[in-house]
Amino acid sequence: MADGANGGGTLRDWMEARLRDQLAPERLDVIDESHLHAGHAGARPGGETHYRLDIVASAFAGKSRVERHRLVNALMEEAFKRGLHALALRARTPEEAA
Repeated sequence: MADGANGGGTLRDWMEARLRDQLAPERLDVIDESHLHAGHAGARPGGETHYRLDIVASAFAGKSRVERHRLVNALMEEAFKRGLHALALRARTPEEAA
């Protein structure tokens, strides 16, 4: 989606800014994998529908895998409303990533 979730920039840019602001990650990879899903459900011309996130943040400490995913999905709620279809997620603490 060319206008991102906040009306400017790309959806990827919005997602990265939102995650950096809310989680202060030590590492964040936001990868658009939409091209891998061309012709599948939820895919559309122009991409920005399928993303993979790799996040390393202290904010995940003490949280289960499900809690971490729920946290990230809640932060991405607006992106889902604007066309994000699928999100693959790896969420680790700095200790787990070491």
